Amino acid sequence: MFIQTEATPNPNTLKFLPGREVSPETPREFATPENATGSPLAEELFAVDGVTGVFCGADYISVSKDESVDWVHIKPALLGAIMDAFTGGGPLFARGGGEADGPALEGVSKEIKEIIDSRVRPAVARDGGDIVFESFDEQTGVVRLVMRGACAGCPSSTMTLKAGIENLLKHYVPEVTAVEAANA
Repeated sequence: MFIQTEATPNPNTLKFLPGREVSPETPREFATPENATGSPLAEELFAVDGVTGVFCGADYISVSKDESVDWVHIKPALLGAIMDAFTGGGPLFARGGGEADGPALEGVSKEIKEIIDSRVRPAVARDGGDIVFESFDEQTGVVRLVMRGACAGCPSSTMTLKAGIENLLKHYVPEVTAVEAANA
């Protein structure tokens, strides 16, 4: 099994591409070792000293690390943990742990979520992250988005929100006045 790695815009997050499906139905985020309990892949990754987060997309795994740890020191252990998870034959994840659908959206909120899902999420997934619609305030026109994976804590995330996503949403949805990051 050959696992490719790619840098992300976030220097503390590395994207691993195992060449197989990882979480095809729904992205999975493990922000702490406690969140990883029962999910063998995430547990193995958190067992590596310095790992601070794990995000699994359809065909990739983004691993975030503490600033004090160098990739050169932990990358071999991460590659080994990923290889073991795939070759061990067991499930990668416990049941559940995916993204909840939440309540049905209507009107402007539904339109914003559709634009985020079709135009924004695929682009940020290429960088090892994810952006999820949280809310739209009809009074102020402010959209709140949750940034996950490589996007969470990325130095360029503010630029992505303001110059990219905010401009896109303002173009397609005139009711939008601003876009903000929500605390996940």
